[in-house]
Order: sequence, then structure tokens, then C-alpha cells
Amino acid sequence: MGSTDNASEASGSPIQNAVKQYGITKPLSSAGPTNADLQRTAELEKFLVEASLYESEEETTKRQEVLLEIERICKEWVKQLTLQRGYTDQMVEEANAVIFTFGSYRLGVHGPGADLDTLCVGPSYVNREEDFFMVLHDLLAENEEVSELHPVPDAHVPVMKFKFRGISIDLLYASVSLLVVPQDLDISQQSVLYNIDEATVRSLNGCRVADMILRLVPDVKSFRTTLRCLKYWAKRRGVYSNVTGFLGGVNLALLVARVCQFYPNAVPSMLVSRFFRVYTQWRWPNPVMLCAIEANEELGFTVWDPRKFHGDRKHLMPIITPAYPCMNSSYNVSSSTLRVMMEQFNHANKICQEIEMNKAAWRALFEPYQFFEAYKNYLQVEVAAADVEDHRLWKGWVESRLRQLTLKIERDTCYKLQCHPYPYEFTDPSKQVPHCAFFMGLSRKEGVQVQDGQQFDIRATVDEFRLDVNMYMYWKPGMEVYVSHIRRKNIPSFVFPEGYKRPRPVRAHNPDRSGVAASPCSQSDGGTSPAGGSSKRKRDSDNDYASAKHQKWIPPESDLGNQDMNGDLIPCPIRAHHPDWPGVAASPCSQSDGGASPAVGSLKRKRDGDNDYGTSAKHQKQGSPESDLGNRDLSGGLMLASCSKLNGDTVLSGNEEGTLAGDFEPSNALEAALKAHAASSNSDDPQKQPLRLSLASTA
Repeated sequence: MGSTDNASEASGSPIQNAVKQYGITKPLSSAGPTNADLQRTAELEKFLVEASLYESEEETTKRQEVLLEIERICKEWVKQLTLQRGYTDQMVEEANAVIFTFGSYRLGVHGPGADLDTLCVGPSYVNREEDFFMVLHDLLAENEEVSELHPVPDAHVPVMKFKFRGISIDLLYASVSLLVVPQDLDISQQSVLYNIDEATVRSLNGCRVADMILRLVPDVKSFRTTLRCLKYWAKRRGVYSNVTGFLGGVNLALLVARVCQFYPNAVPSMLVSRFFRVYTQWRWPNPVMLCAIEANEELGFTVWDPRKFHGDRKHLMPIITPAYPCMNSSYNVSSSTLRVMMEQFNHANKICQEIEMNKAAWRALFEPYQFFEAYKNYLQVEVAAADVEDHRLWKGWVESRLRQLTLKIERDTCYKLQCHPYPYEFTDPSKQVPHCAFFMGLSRKEGVQVQDGQQFDIRATVDEFRLDVNMYMYWKPGMEVYVSHIRRKNIPSFVFPEGYKRPRPVRAHNPDRSGVAASPCSQSDGGTSPAGGSSKRKRDSDNDYASAKHQKWIPPESDLGNQDMNGDLIPCPIRAHHPDWPGVAASPCSQSDGGASPAVGSLKRKRDGDNDYGTSAKHQKQGSPESDLGNRDLSGGLMLASCSKLNGDTVLSGNEEGTLAGDFEPSNALEAALKAHAASSNSDDPQKQPLRLSLASTA
């Protein structure tokens, strides 16, 4: 394989490291470890081993064999193309492709079951569009050891994903301007960047960045142990996902490498502690850089420069890659995800201080984050498809768009509503259709004052997200996305380990208020009180509302909607259906007259031109008054609409904890929808229905 995989791992001695400058500044400290630091490092390394973060020798050997086999296939592929295109026998003999690795495997921090990131470098006459994504794709498809083959040619970095002997492979391709690719090709040299396009540069840069990181850190062994530790910490605390807007593997490697430069003689226990100490005090958006940003006018590729490029000025947490052309590896970070990461940095910093004072053990640092205890309100995004393979593709697409939903919610609420996307998926084992669910915590920004009668209305925002998701190029019938508001007390049990769900304390009964309905928002989880005077409403035998006691325990399957304080049922238009689902109503409870919703079984009701389910998404885009988008201010953000009737739908005030309708189990509806779709697959051009979501109190 490529020569970059043989980079030296030798580290300098403490004396050498003390006099050498790494990075663009001098070290913050050249102090070495004390005996206590060495003891804590031994304890940390023992903990990492016990946490099963290192793969076995058998798996290591298997990975090496898989790499050799992939390289053999790629070499044969290039020779076959060379022969077909009429090159000389000597050219066919010399035709070559070289495999390089990057990512966690190249950095030496991969764990059991980790993906294997690989790059194939081929000659100039073998292109990506046809030769790689068609010819090589077909060769891999015929191989019995290859499964789950999925080409992604339109990705920011075009990639072929598959499993080889059970190991997940991400294979990139780069065609360099050479007729013959030497086996000892050094892709760290800028000469390989001549006469190639930007997609090829991005493909090459994964390997180039990994190699430069290993060259720019003082001690590779300490760097690897620290990075392995912090990757585990980030996963346990729910902040490890570049696609969601948190830290990815490259981001975290660059942050750790910079701390290693600041403390060149530190051991891993010191580096972990200094990591949190440094980044809790870092003044973002000052960039993190391992070396100076290099420009090359001859090559002419764009490098990160906020002085020249307006888009670069908007980056909130720039972490710059060291290889030319230097880029911001963390452009996905939003204000909400940055806030979450800073909270986690501060939390970890306090624990590390306790560890240094022998008041806590390393295990305390890796306690899992209790995401479903942290918020009162959540968005649930459920992804479903007709079969397992379709679901795998559809899930990846929807997950890649969740960051856009976060950004849109921030934008449309003028950054007053904060989102915390949780980067893990959950599956309900009781459901028979392929599906998974993602969750977002919702909270009002600290310090934002919300008056009585104000609310956040993000129905149009969710509509926009749904339309964006449904633009998926490879969409098939059966691919569905559902978005619903869900309260903490209604979090489904399958998201908890072994089905555990936090017990809810019994609400105390006030004997002095006999005959008065208990507030539907007086839950022990911190709900705010209802609007003034609403709690005085009598419960009588002939009203058509359930008692507060019974209302609290209405199962989500009943889909009855919630009550406002004036006696009107609140519509709960939460379900989103793709336009190609014939005969399925967008929501069985979105009548404009506020009437009670039918049961889930009414999903098979036909859509016709004069139904009462609202206008099509197309009309919404055109600004139809029936689109129920809520009010907008002149800046384009969604205004905080007071409690009123918007186009016939009751919109609830922001100080009512229990005002959001729409808790349901979308998978139940999906099973019925799949049957309806199978029975009416020949229906043409069904009407597209809007998704509307009204979010009230999030305090």
C-alpha cells in the first residue's frame, strides 16, 4: 500500500521536545509529568482497555487482509481498463493503482467495528464518473465477499460505501496527472495536486491531513491515547457527529493535536485535563490551527480566509486542516451545537479538576449524558421505508439534513429557540417496518423573555425541512419521514437502556380545590402554569372532555389532540407524507374547524380537491393565505404569534406547558400507510399535503 502508511511513529525525548516549537506559537508549558500524572495515565489506559476500545489481534489481521484484497481488485481494474483502451503491452504491465488509508485507522485510534477509510489513487486516464462508479462498482457487485454496496457520486467527497468480509469500507478515488502511478507515491507533496479538480483534492486531503497531523505532534503515542480517550468521551456525551454539527474524527484530532503542541512533554492524563482547560477558555471564532495557512497562487485552490471570503466569516468554530488547501473542518457547527459542546467542555473540565485532586475516578468523566432528562420538549424525527436496504439509504439522507432543520429553526425564531440534536438513532423493536427515530431537545434561549400569549410557531420551518428531505434523488415509494413534538413525560421507552423509563412522581391533589380541574401543565417535570383563570373550569359529567386525570394518561394511539383552555380541541397536524403516497391523509386531525380528530384508522381516507386538510406544499411556497405558516416579521424570521386563531386553527400561548398536540406513534400509522400504498400503487399524481407543527412553551 501507499508509503504514507509507513510514517514514523517515533517521538522525541522530553529534552528534545522542550526546546522545539510545534505549531504557530510557543508551548504554554514544557513541564513533564509528575509521579501522580504517570499514575493517573496508567489508570486511564487501564480504563480504556477495560472499555474495549482496542480491537483484537484477529480483527487487526483481518483488516490488513481486507486492505490487501481491495488493493488487488483495484490493480486488476486499472490493468483491465488500460488493456481495453489500446495501450501498449508495457503500459498494461506497468499500470497500477495504490491504496492509502486515512481517518481513525491511519491515525491509529480505530476501535472494534470501526469503518475503514480508504483512498484509491489511479492514473489520469481512469476517471471517477464512469470507470470508478460504474466499472469498478460492477466488479465489486459481482464479488461474493462484498455486501451493502452503495455509491454516492454526488457527495461533497464522492465515495463508494460497502462491506467487505463484514468490515465497513469507505472507498474514495483520485485520478492524478500521471500515466503510471508509482507504488511509492508520496501524496503529501503538492505536486500531486496539479491538473486535478476540487473533488479530487478533497479526496486526497483526507490522507494528506492525517499524515500532517502525525508529523506535527510532539509525541505520537501520547497523541493517540489522548485522542482515543476523547473520542470515547465525545460519544458518551453525545457530541461526536460531524454531520449533525458536533465534533467528527478529524475535528477532534486537530483539537487534540493543538493541545499536544501547547504541552509537548505532557502525558495523556495531563493532555486530557489540559484539553478541557484550553477549550473552555478558547475565544471562538478564533481558529484552531496546527500550522500557518499556506497559499499557492500557481495551483489556485481556495483556502480558508475570512478576510477575503464572506462565507468564512460566518463559521462559529473554525478548526483548520493543516494540508494545502487549508479548509475549515467544522463548518457544520451551529450556534446551538456550539453551545452544547461548550456546556460539555465545562462539565468535563470540572470533573478533570476533581480527578487531579483525587476526588473522582476516570469513570466519572465518561458517564453517559442523560439527554432525555435534559429537556421538557423534543422533536422526534422518525424515518421509515418499505425494506431494509431502502431504509439504510433513506436514513443516511435524512440524517444528513437534520443539521439544516437545526439551522432553520434557529433562523426562523431569530435564534431565540435552541435545538440540541442528539446524534444517535433509536429503533422500536416492536415495530415490523424498517424504521428509526432521531430526537432534538428544544429550549428557549437563556435570558429570552416571553410574555403571556406568545409562542414559537415552527410549522412552516418543519414544512420547509420536509420539502427539502423529499428532494432526495433516489427516493422510492415507501420512504417516509414523520416529525412530531413529544414531551419528556411521553418519551418512548425504547430509547432507554433495556426499556428503562424514569418513573413519574404522583401529582399531589389539593383538597381545597375540590371540583376544579387540575392544570394539564402542572407536571413534576417543571411545566409552567396555564393561562390565568383557566384552572377554574369545572369538571362536569356532560362535557365532552376527559378529566385532567384521564387526559394525562391518554395513549398516543388515540390521537385525540390536546385541549386549550377555552374548550376547543387543538388540531395536531404532525404527520408528513410523501406526495407519492396515494390515498393517505396528511393528518387525520388537521381540520381547520378545530373538530376532534378521528382515530388512526382513518388514515385511508382519500384526498380530494375539496378536503379540509389544508393547501398543498406548492401553494405554501407561493404564499397562499391558507398555508397556515404563522406570522413573519420583515427580517424573514417567524414572529412569536400570540394566542389566536390562525386560519381557523387555534394557536396556543407560550405559558401553557401542555398545549402542544400531536404525540403519536408514527410507525403504527406507517404500517397502515404501507398497506394503503400497496393497494393503490397505480394511483397517479396524489395531492401533496403540508406538514404543520405548532410549538408553544419550551421553557
